[in-house]
Amino acid sequence: MSKIIVVGANHAGTACINTICDNYKDHEVVVYDRNSDISFLACGMALWIGKQISKPDGLFYASKESLEAKGAKVHMEAEITDIDFDKKLVKGQFKDGTKIEDNYDKLILATGSTPVEIPVPGKDLENVQYVKLFQNAKDVVEKLKDPSIKKIAVLGSGYIGVELAEAFQLQGREVVLIDMLETILGTHFDKDFNIRMQNLLESKGIKMAMGERVEEYIGKDGKVAAVKTDKATHEVDMIISCVGFRPNSLLGKDKLETFKNGAYVVNKKQETSIKDVYAIGDCATVYDNSIDDVNYIALATNALRSGIVGAHNASGKELESLGVQGSSGIMLYDLRMVGTGLTVEKAKGYGIETEVASFKDMQKPAFMENTENAEVDIRIVYRKDNRQIVGAQMISEYDMSGAIHMFSLAIYKKVTIDELALLDLFFMPHFNQPYNYISVAALNSLK
Repeated sequence: MSKIIVVGANHAGTACINTICDNYKDHEVVVYDRNSDISFLACGMALWIGKQISKPDGLFYASKESLEAKGAKVHMEAEITDIDFDKKLVKGQFKDGTKIEDNYDKLILATGSTPVEIPVPGKDLENVQYVKLFQNAKDVVEKLKDPSIKKIAVLGSGYIGVELAEAFQLQGREVVLIDMLETILGTHFDKDFNIRMQNLLESKGIKMAMGERVEEYIGKDGKVAAVKTDKATHEVDMIISCVGFRPNSLLGKDKLETFKNGAYVVNKKQETSIKDVYAIGDCATVYDNSIDDVNYIALATNALRSGIVGAHNASGKELESLGVQGSSGIMLYDLRMVGTGLTVEKAKGYGIETEVASFKDMQKPAFMENTENAEVDIRIVYRKDNRQIVGAQMISEYDMSGAIHMFSLAIYKKVTIDELALLDLFFMPHFNQPYNYISVAALNSLK
């Protein structure tokens, strides 16, 4: 029997703990988490803030009690601050100051990520909010009950930022979205796709302050009153800062090998550079199949899979990750965008020459009456040298999201655009067209 210590009970940590307890009941599992709750789905907080769901209960998918019922020993509000890798010892303290010293046979780091803080004057003013934990979301929900909170600035136009901008607008607030980049959603999609979503937000009344650098938070009577950028001053009653996250990898950072952004470097078994020490989730690297190399892609889906892989290996069963493609999606005001792998712009940054196969058509045949139908725009990115598919993006008001899973598999299996062009895809008028947009886009690449 091995004693396995898991530091962190977030997405990756919870998946790891469940996997060990469900499959390896002879192991002792001890968990330390510095928070007062676990398994909060931060990606759902905008739904709660925007009142698209009535309460946050469903955003928790595990608890201290449920994990302990499986046999784990879970310590909450317990922060690990040091690791002695030679003695296999973790050290820290509980909230009440009681010291922690605990030995392990295997150690799994699931320390997650932390919000990036903009180092500008005024960052300690009241109503400057960060969004990561349940407590952060709860604070925002409570403050929105105050009718004097009328104008809100959202800093950062990544997934969380644009979803929160939508949520605040749905609550009748004036919203300004501020980002240093010229278009929203960064590098998740190619620029023209991003602009379509950006134009939608603007059409709903959200002010777009793109290409602006934040310089100062201006206060009045201790509360934030404005945000000053290099181009304008925006009057606000609240600032939501979500400009990005960085891996929380302070533990053992001088001993463990780290990536260029500080994440723990792991192999496909989630093993770090020190024997019997594993890292999972947002604090660790992934293997990116679209570039055939180590990368950092912080997504909940990646975290869950890494937790499962790490759990099996720490428990004695060898299991390798299949790598990731960075599949993701977003929906704002019924407009859906999904993507996987590389965009044209990302590929260029990696020095990969690509070509694009694209097409735009209705989801179903025109003769289909009285049924949901909408135009779908698809872009398939493939390498110029060997024609392997390395990315795909789709945008529509129709829910075409299931198709992106096929492209994720195509990248992993190194399918070429030529193979996709003649792939057996079914047809039925209730679902699609005989020559649907996937097939036609791929066929266009053969010209």
